Amino acid sequence: MTLADAAATELLGARLGTLAGPGDVITLTGPLGAGKTSIARGLLAALGLEGEAPSPSFAIVQPYAPPEVSIPVLHVDLYRIDEPDEIEELGLDEALSDSLLIVEWPERAPGMWPEALALALTIEPDGTRALTAQVPAAWKARWRQI
Repeated sequence: MTLADAAATELLGARLGTLAGPGDVITLTGPLGAGKTSIARGLLAALGLEGEAPSPSFAIVQPYAPPEVSIPVLHVDLYRIDEPDEIEELGLDEALSDSLLIVEWPERAPGMWPEALALALTIEPDGTRALTAQVPAAWKARWRQI
């Protein structure tokens, strides 16, 4: 899938926001500036977040809860994680039962979310973004609506 600009990237996130729910994990990979946070922002806006969602680069985990959004969401950025043990300390497994996880830089936690909707972005020479998806069984029907 080709995403023409930042607006198209956020629109994809908004579509995901209408389909995702508690217990889902969406992982976002790609180089800096590829649009990972734009997808997350569109998704959070679709869930009711007013204003712009900050990147969780420094906080690592940015939680959102009703009434700010319609369902609990943890927006996670693993860029600054160096050791897998650090991820366990975040308590993401416990939160997954009742929250949607949006995880940027999941390659810092290999194999942690095998059933995630895994989205990968690349920056094309013309500035567009190419998106590829690994769609698990739980997302097959929903992904067709994207």
